[in-house]
Amino acid sequence: MRRNASALCSGSGTGWSALKCLVKSSSLTPAACCNAATIACVDLGRLKAGMTGSAELRVGEEHTAPRVGSGKVHVLATPVMINLIEAAALDAVERLLPPGYQSLGTVLQVRHIAATPVGMRVRASAALTKVEGRTVFFRVEARDERELIGDGTHERVVVNVAKFDARVQRKLIPP
Repeated sequence: MRRNASALCSGSGTGWSALKCLVKSSSLTPAACCNAATIACVDLGRLKAGMTGSAELRVGEEHTAPRVGSGKVHVLATPVMINLIEAAALDAVERLLPPGYQSLGTVLQVRHIAATPVGMRVRASAALTKVEGRTVFFRVEARDERELIGDGTHERVVVNVAKFDARVQRKLIPP
């Protein structure tokens, strides 16, 4: 959605605190996060530190390291744990994003510190720690029925899905 900066953010500029700019152009500087006379912003003001999300599964053979190609031991595979962590982060914020926007995982710093056997439940949780621009930051962990099995941090960036898809499709055009 494109809007004129003066129409979107008139007054003292305090309204900019909740707007995280996604597209920058021109040379005007209506606010610290934007440098455009005509900009596309997404309101991430509904995202607050402390918001949480979760995801869980019962470990099946399809979730094991041999099945996903990450090892030979029949326990929860690290890539599956990471997928569950990303699902927990999505659960925390995705429903609060405006229509046409989505968050994409960009950074994961995760330890996988304990094995989980087939048949046991695993629950991942993500807590939003901060929002900077269009990047959202999480503290994440995964637990099985007995103990902590993984923890770390995760970052996601909010994108306009149509613009993102168009940019990705341009990669298919020969140079």
